[in-house]
Amino acid sequence: GKLADQRISPADIQQLQLNLLRSHAAGVGEPLSREETRGILLLRANVLARGYSGVRPLIVDYLLTLLNHDILPVIPSRGSVGASGDLAPLAHLALVLIGEGEAFVNGRRKSGRAALAQANLKPLRLEAKEGLSLVNGTQAMLSLGLLALRRCELLADTADVAGALSLEALKGTPVAFDPRIHRLRPYPGQIAVAANLRMLVADSQIRTSHVTCPRVQDAYSLRCMPQVHGAVRDALDYVRNTLRIEMNSVTDNPLVFADRGDILSGGNFHGQPLGLVLDHLAIAMTELASISERRIERLINPEYGDLPAFLSPHSGLNSGFMMAQVTAAALTSENKVFSHPASVDSIPTSGNREDHVSMGMGSALKLKQILTNCEHILAIELLCAAQGVDFHRPLRAGTGSRLALKLIRKKVPRLDQDRPLAPDIERVRALVANGTLSNVLSTTKHPPRSRT
Repeated sequence: GKLADQRISPADIQQLQLNLLRSHAAGVGEPLSREETRGILLLRANVLARGYSGVRPLIVDYLLTLLNHDILPVIPSRGSVGASGDLAPLAHLALVLIGEGEAFVNGRRKSGRAALAQANLKPLRLEAKEGLSLVNGTQAMLSLGLLALRRCELLADTADVAGALSLEALKGTPVAFDPRIHRLRPYPGQIAVAANLRMLVADSQIRTSHVTCPRVQDAYSLRCMPQVHGAVRDALDYVRNTLRIEMNSVTDNPLVFADRGDILSGGNFHGQPLGLVLDHLAIAMTELASISERRIERLINPEYGDLPAFLSPHSGLNSGFMMAQVTAAALTSENKVFSHPASVDSIPTSGNREDHVSMGMGSALKLKQILTNCEHILAIELLCAAQGVDFHRPLRAGTGSRLALKLIRKKVPRLDQDRPLAPDIERVRALVANGTLSNVLSTTKHPPRSRT
């Protein structure tokens, strides 16, 4: 930064390392989660182990010891502008290595020194450059991004399951998923989603019950699921490739090329590659939730089919799923605000030496909230679609739809009269978040063999 040109005497080198960690530990806000912090420890150790950061192997050993003993530095979530990397979060992590700061040990918050003692470690005495190497990198936003990507993968699969169940409840047609259509616009995600939907509704008696109905086309929220869900899947592929490159890159500065004796100052710490893809992911997942909310509205609105108003068998006296759609609308609107890209902003820092920053950590943090909203929106769609399919009994839904319905009904009974819906939404949201409903795809594709 602005002080890069200041010469430090050899006698002050160790003090400089301590000062760097202490001065940069200026984060605020709630701590990062256990999983996020473990990810940062692992990713930071991986970068330093590459051998271009000018640190002793002992530093990597300490990071891995913390990880293996589940000693997790308390890292405030706010305070990074994403260049030079995640300075504040990584400084809070590094404080524990020198016996300062705080760490969670077995869920209890302890001083850094007490946490080290738990693993029979003594506070480190940092040598030249080691303080800077510990705080310079993109591993905080990267850890959040990798965990978010996994959630997105589950949500993409779950959205196909929810969409198929809604198609059955609304007596839609799978004609729009014919592979011949999608071969003419061969985006990988679009082709995959169309195949998923065909598989999920296969063998549906509901489908064959209305083949002679006069309706030629379904609404876009049903008919265009391959195009919308598929575009989200293609976005995930792009993001996945970027994160794979980043997690195996050296994002320290300056870089030490020991074989040539060169120390080069560059900009690998800049988080723009991450900020851009995490914002892209935020937009993609906002759209996935948006089309889900539109299907919810069609499910509860009697103008669009033969389902009772708000999916209640006794509407009027009962309001059914009316307010569940209101909640979905509120969350969808909130997502549209959060999907504004953080990476288009930049505020100069460090005396204007760091005059362009990525705001990539901001991209990662708001993405977390978008994904939580997505989980709730898909849970509401699944509840509504399951209720709609139940109205078509004794007709049987498709193979995959039946499995999804069975999983939902294990947790939530059919809504015959009004009750608080919040617990139902949370129960199904748990099935979304833990991958139970996304597994419907793989189970339908590869059903377990029956025992003989």
